[in-house]
Amino acid sequence: MLEHMLLAVIVACEIGFWVLLVSGLVARYLLRLRRLSTVLLVATPLVDLVLLIASVIDLRRGTVANVTHGLAAAYIGFSIAFGHNIIRWADQRFAHRFAGGPPPWKPPKYGWARARWEWREWGKGLVGWAVACGLLGGAILWVGDWSRTQELAAWIGRLSLAMVIWFVTGPLWATVFRKPASERVTAHPGPSRPPRRSSAVVGEQRHRAEQEQ
Repeated sequence: MLEHMLLAVIVACEIGFWVLLVSGLVARYLLRLRRLSTVLLVATPLVDLVLLIASVIDLRRGTVANVTHGLAAAYIGFSIAFGHNIIRWADQRFAHRFAGGPPPWKPPKYGWARARWEWREWGKGLVGWAVACGLLGGAILWVGDWSRTQELAAWIGRLSLAMVIWFVTGPLWATVFRKPASERVTAHPGPSRPPRRSSAVVGEQRHRAEQEQ
């Protein structure tokens, strides 16, 4: 029962994050209430604090750590690492759709630019991994009972394995097997054709030819 309660808190925190984010962007671009928008967007990290408090309270009751406690730590860690990116991603699309802003930025697809982007994203993931593992390790030391915290240690191993897989398939792959921008696959345009002239231009040329005759 307690396991389902913590899982419900995680789901509620995720929903709360998006409610605050969308509400902040609506206040900024549709209602033109910039102060309210700033307050709502700044409040998004409070979601992580709520989840952290709920996890601590649950463990303090003597609950044996389970998968939801590890998931909560992972959620907090990667939310801290990528929360700003998510807000910026949504802000660019709202600004483009409702405020005439420029098209949203897209990550590069080729060459060193793609490799550098992969390294930056993996670096952010490493920050999330460090925060999550720090929370898990801190909880293990705080509880001080290995029989209750084995699942938290298992989560450290899972997150570490995930980061290794990401490293191989992301930045390492993009660096070693990078595709130069000059080799991008483009559709063949076919034989070149002269530019089409408008009917007004054609008519004017005919009129001049008749006058010369």
